[in-house]
Parts: sequence; C-alpha cells; structure tokens
Amino acid sequence: MSQGHMFTSESVAAGHPDKVCDNISDAILDACISLDPHARVAVETLVKGMDDGSHIVIGGEITIHGGQTVDYEAIARKTASEIGYTNHDYGMSANDSESCKVQVLVSTQSGDISQGVTEGEGMFASQGAGDQGLMFGYATDESESWDELKGFYMPLPILLSQRLTMALSAAGLNGTLKWARPDAKSQVTIEYSEEGKPIRCETVVIAIQHDDLRGMFDGDESKEQQYIQSQVVEHIINKVIPSQLIDEQTNVIVNGTGRFEKGGPHADAGLTGRKIIVDTYGGMGRHGGGAFSGKDPSKVDRSAAYASRWAAKHIIAAGLAQRCEIQLAYAIGVAEPVSIRVETFGTGNIPDSEIAERLAKAFDFRPAAIISELGLLKPIFKRTAAGGHFGRVPEDDGGFSWEALDQARIAILQNQ
Repeated sequence: MSQGHMFTSESVAAGHPDKVCDNISDAILDACISLDPHARVAVETLVKGMDDGSHIVIGGEITIHGGQTVDYEAIARKTASEIGYTNHDYGMSANDSESCKVQVLVSTQSGDISQGVTEGEGMFASQGAGDQGLMFGYATDESESWDELKGFYMPLPILLSQRLTMALSAAGLNGTLKWARPDAKSQVTIEYSEEGKPIRCETVVIAIQHDDLRGMFDGDESKEQQYIQSQVVEHIINKVIPSQLIDEQTNVIVNGTGRFEKGGPHADAGLTGRKIIVDTYGGMGRHGGGAFSGKDPSKVDRSAAYASRWAAKHIIAAGLAQRCEIQLAYAIGVAEPVSIRVETFGTGNIPDSEIAERLAKAFDFRPAAIISELGLLKPIFKRTAAGGHFGRVPEDDGGFSWEALDQARIAILQNQ
C-alpha cells in the first residue's frame, strides 16, 4: 500500500441463490444444535429454478444424539419463504409443494472422523480439530475514521458492501422499496491515498431484482431505470455510505444491464459455500479456502476462522498495529494448532514475533477452547449466512461473539 490505488469488494443479498443455500444450511445447523448442542453437522444445499418449477437439494452428514430428528424439508421451505421466495415469478415458490420439490440426501458422520473430534472429560486438549486446514483472520483500523463505523475494524469496501445488501434486503421486506424482489448484489470501490488511507468512494454498483414496472412508465426502460436508481440512492446508498466518502465524481451504477426481473434460483443455480470472499474480507486479507455455512463448530473451517478474526481484531484494538492477519493451521484429530502466524504488513508498533508471543498468552486456539470461550454451542449461525460473518454487532444471546472485545485480553496484548 505504498502508492495510491483502488480496492473493490462485493456482497450479495440473502436472496442471491448462493446465499439462499447458505441460509438453508445454517438454518438446519441451528435446528440440530437446538436439539443437541454437540450435534455433528456438515450440510450442503443446492437450489435451481426451471420454467415449470424449482428444486431444493439437501445433502450431507448429520449426527444428532438421542435419536432426535429434524424436518429438513420444512426448514428449507420456511427459510426460502422468509427471504421472500413465495412466488415462482421471483425465482421460487418455496411453500408450494407442487412447483417446488425438495430432495433430502443426508447420512450420519463418519465414525472415523467422530472418534478424533469427540470431546473428552471437559479438557480442552481432548477435542481434536474436525479436519486439517488453514484459516485466516484479518482486521484493520481503516473503518475507524467514521463515527458510524467505529469499533468494526474492517476493510471499508467489504464493510460498506455488506451494509448495502443488508439494507436492500430489509427495504424489500419492509416495503420501503415495494417493487424490490429478493435477489440483489452490491459492489464498492474505495480510493486509497499513498499512505494506504481510504479517501473517497470511487464507485458504487447495485444490482437489484424488481417487479415488472413497465406499466408505471409506459414501457420506457430509461425512465424505469432512472426511477429505480433514484430510489436506491435515496433509501439505500445515502443512508449506508458516510456522506464524507461521496462526492460529485462518485460513480453510481444501478442495474447496469437494464431490467432485472428474472432472478433468484430461476436465473442461476445456487450452492452452499460459494461466496467465501463475500463472507469474509472482500479479498483484502487471505482466505484458507474453507466455507462456513452448514458446518458445526467442531469444524475448524468455521470456528478457527472466527477465533482468528477475534484475535486479529483485539490486536488492532490494543493499538499494536494498523493491519493484522493471523493464520491458524490444524491437523485432524489434533487439538493444538500445528502453526500460528502473525503478519502486520509493516504497520506493527512492536515486532510481529513479540505480538505472537503476547497472542499466545491472551488466546487459546484449541477447538474446545474456542467453542467454549465464544459460546458456539448455540443456534446462532443462520444470522451469519447473509451480510458477512465479520464486521457485525455482537448480540446479547451470543450471536457474533467473535466480534466482541475483551478488555482483559487487550490488557494482556498491551503487556499490562
């Protein structure tokens, strides 16, 4: 970041086909954890709409102790309906069993895997990682210059992109944008100074599915598009992006190809776990490759990614660096990480090696410790499926616990 440049990140709304799948997978996970906090869940979803109907396919491995069962089909239909897919014209009529078919292909977790990750007699060391792999956590102070963004410690492009898509979804459901349908995307380009500080918003791109509006404008597509853009600017962009970042040169593009009526699963197939960059840092900060949705917290793809973000955020909040990336790596069935790496990209106030030493005193990255300290044995995961897993507000019931700052840990990092 030694010279001025642009950086772009995107987000997709809950009604995007891939996010519909993430929502269904995490809704199933929450239902399983509600019955058995130690349920083993790895569930994938596929959605596809056709001219004559739509399909939801649920597959994976689920073990719920005590012989309890979950109605996968009912959860899938309810979740898609809540997102707004109640009409085939929108992309799916999830509540209609005639036009929307649900197929369930679920077995139990492999005994070999279960043996390596099952928790023992209350000792953190006794629960091994659910798989091998590497996870990254990232935090930066670049969002701290704006009062409405303080405390999030996120890259600005993805933080704003996520807020735009959440606002689009809410506006469609609450009637602010009465013509909006569930599918939507956003993209934000931020211009940075030579010192790597965000200066302004260069471009905002919005794609939003909408009703047939031809009757409102006598078929004039240009007037229709101007109306949609004016509504999006007024009700979404101006309320989400800090006014200091918008200027006369900011380029705003809404539905750049024209009409966007056909969307959702009818326009594109959706799959769980296909938006891993959207889910994390928008490309600023590396990614280990593992998706989150549909996985219980014994899978370090999810829990260790949360823990590494939690730790990185504390390092920035402690004033030890302006940017921080933490890598964790695990072997299946082994509790201790095989490696921990801290990288501050030359912004650290002390050497990265010393930050790593303090990190080891403040955080325990064994899977059972992560699960216990972050309270991950609760049905708190569906809410993460759209809007990003990071840069969110911690909730009273334990949701987004990895975004909460612990002053005691900050004191340890500051060597107090």
